[in-house]
Amino acid sequence: MPNQSAEVSEEHKPILPTDDESDNRTTSDTCGLTEVTEKGTEYVEASISEDSESCNTSVDDVGRKRKASDDGPNMKTSSPDQRGLSGSEVVDPTAEFEAKYKQEDLLGKGGCGSVFAGYRKADNLPVAIKHVPSVNILCKHVNGISLEVAIMLKLAAKSDQTSAPISLLEWYNLDQELILVLERPIPAKDLRGHIETNGGPLDEEEAKVILKQLIDAAIDLEKQHIFHRDIKVQNILIETSSNRPRVRLIDFGLSRFVKKRTSYREFFGTQSPPECGDRGVYRPGPTTVFQIGMVLFDMLHLSEFAKDSFFANKQRISYKLSNDCKDLLRTTLNREPKKRPTLKQLKSHPWLT
Repeated sequence: MPNQSAEVSEEHKPILPTDDESDNRTTSDTCGLTEVTEKGTEYVEASISEDSESCNTSVDDVGRKRKASDDGPNMKTSSPDQRGLSGSEVVDPTAEFEAKYKQEDLLGKGGCGSVFAGYRKADNLPVAIKHVPSVNILCKHVNGISLEVAIMLKLAAKSDQTSAPISLLEWYNLDQELILVLERPIPAKDLRGHIETNGGPLDEEEAKVILKQLIDAAIDLEKQHIFHRDIKVQNILIETSSNRPRVRLIDFGLSRFVKKRTSYREFFGTQSPPECGDRGVYRPGPTTVFQIGMVLFDMLHLSEFAKDSFFANKQRISYKLSNDCKDLLRTTLNREPKKRPTLKQLKSHPWLT
């Protein structure tokens, strides 16, 4: 029996972070378990509702608004309790997944799950297959769907051939894990691998091409009220099929729908801003700008950005860089979040214009 449309009938209560997730964070990255808004304190899985396609838009509505493409995402879900409209047999989602996809080598492993290379058997389409243990799903969105899936569906509703986020093709909601089947561009490698292949730091012109695309992607996420929260060189793919590198964003497992003027007390991920430790509170906009600054630093230096060393003046910006480039690094990596530029201001920085 074919998969049904993208809906999950079970109702689930929101899931707060477990001890298993806490094991994947350092003490300095933990700032509490709540988000703070002007109206007070709310649970971290809160989402917004401002327009007809807000973050509380149903998964069905988002799916209907998707733009179809010739080889585009065919978003479907399988769940052990789903039956056909005619009351036919229960689909075994594991068997269905294995019948449709061939899983191959491990691409990467992190605190939230593992990602494997693979392909779709019907047409040999390259895919990435992400396995997320149920205990690592931080919270659920509408209809019990994982927040990562809900975010990727919202992004897909407005995606086109130039969009930066990697597309979600299908997902399988199993008893013990969530399986995401994702677009896998070829040839491509993460930005860390791209830097290593280069044999050292990138030149300013190539770094500028990449950073412009990254800023545009971050602005697009901000417009859709999505906070990636873990922008780093390992979560940026660089497509190399042409002379001009194309940026793709991956791993929305720690992302959140956000409200205006929302602050958070807990940080998930590896690239926490200094205010998380200084004040115990951080905001999406300044955090994203700081993470973009770290990405730029990593592209232009032999050593990766180390926050504590940088603020202790043990790690310095290279004197070989142009003055405009050094200024951009200083402003994005400012310890005070209010002194960092907004994404819009960053886009018009002299180094990028």
